[in-house]
Amino acid sequence: MDLTGLQTALETFSGWIWGPWFLIPLLLGTGLYLTIRLGGLQFLRLGSALRLGLFTRKDPGSDGDISQFQALTTALAATVGTGNIVGVATAIGIGGPGALFWMWITGLLGMASKYSEAFLGVRFRTTDAAGEKNGGPQYYLERGIRGPLGKVLGLSFAIFAVIACFGIGNMTQGNSIATNLESSFNVPTWVTGIVLTIFALSVLVGGIKSIGRVTAGLVPIMIVFYVLGAIYILIANVGALPAAFAQIFTEAFTGTSAVGGFAGSAIIIAVQFGVARGIFSNESGMGSAAIAAAAAQTSHPVRQGLVSMTQTFIDTIIVVTCTGLVIIATGTWNQIDPETGEQISPALMTGEAFSHGLPGDWGHIIVTIGLVLFAGSTILGWSYYGERNIERLLGRRAVMPFRIIFSLVVFIGCTVQLGVVWAFSDAMNGLMAFPNLIGLLVLSGLVARETKQYLKNDPKLRATRDEVDAFMAGTPGWEEWKTETISVVEPGQRRR
Repeated sequence: MDLTGLQTALETFSGWIWGPWFLIPLLLGTGLYLTIRLGGLQFLRLGSALRLGLFTRKDPGSDGDISQFQALTTALAATVGTGNIVGVATAIGIGGPGALFWMWITGLLGMASKYSEAFLGVRFRTTDAAGEKNGGPQYYLERGIRGPLGKVLGLSFAIFAVIACFGIGNMTQGNSIATNLESSFNVPTWVTGIVLTIFALSVLVGGIKSIGRVTAGLVPIMIVFYVLGAIYILIANVGALPAAFAQIFTEAFTGTSAVGGFAGSAIIIAVQFGVARGIFSNESGMGSAAIAAAAAQTSHPVRQGLVSMTQTFIDTIIVVTCTGLVIIATGTWNQIDPETGEQISPALMTGEAFSHGLPGDWGHIIVTIGLVLFAGSTILGWSYYGERNIERLLGRRAVMPFRIIFSLVVFIGCTVQLGVVWAFSDAMNGLMAFPNLIGLLVLSGLVARETKQYLKNDPKLRATRDEVDAFMAGTPGWEEWKTETISVVEPGQRRR
């Protein structure tokens, strides 16, 4: 069946959604607005948030299914994926070095969006029929925004998220793993498909606690492994770094002249691809990370919101920066393929860049292993996002069938061509973000007010659960949150 026409139409639709006149200004504008309303919280509280999330790791005695650290690593598992390797290369290959600057801006402003959606995920979470915490935009949009608007926004997000999870969080990730293992180590795609399907099924049937244990062990290792490889290359090319930074900052505002097969020729291209790929990588504003945050054991929504905020910092400011600098410093971003006479493909660009700085085949090996780990963990994270939304739509009885179907679809992704799926997934990601961003703007007053109340009493995030209970008693929203977290909600049941 020839799906060229459908793929072209989907790519056009996706291009409009992620274009400079729709989602990009809404994403950047929301991030900037929340940064102002929250008083630059992502800059002032980053140190305390990193300490709480990476070192303290838990709030003893607090309600929730997994620790704050496990909630963070589950969200990181879903975001640190192909976007950090292929997505960065695509942005720089088309938008030029200046695109990395706009990825940074997206990340820094996106930290305020990430904080707000994670805060709301915990603030309006519920407990389902199985006794598990359940939250995210599919709940806080409806429960925070009363009336038809909130209900429409919440249901829209849930539908788009379920559809998107099979694309961007499943088939495209499996396909990236299978094709890279085949090209690097001659592993048949069907073998990769079987192994990945069994791995996914064995983890997913255990639910969020199983996912949390796996991601807590896997995510730190894979990030450190990849970042250390990148740092080695940057040290080896340290003389090229000043020029690389000069290109990034200069061409962010001037664009890059076309060279050979290079397509970026104006600032709008750098901005468009920098922002679009930045959001694709860190998912700030999409609302997905709020689903993982809602499962965390935390004594106050502010605490988990700040921990979740560090996910964007780690993803964009650390991992994306490493990839981008390696590509620019080694000159791979505008390298011409001698066989085709055109710019090297973004799919190969990062591997080629790593090969410039590492002996033998180690560059391609590190990138391939990194992509396998990144994409594999993304499958786990997005499976949880999908099941929480399928539960919102169909109830708890649909969760286990969803886990099984999701695992089996991984095999399909590994063994078929996915041009249409990639285009469709990009569009669904954008449609997920839209209702969530509207909700963040509408609920920004509540987020700012309750954040200020908490941080006035615990600016360093060192309070115990009993201390939090004591100084928050009687404040607006506190008793409501303590009550809401123990309410059981099923489809069709009346929500308060």
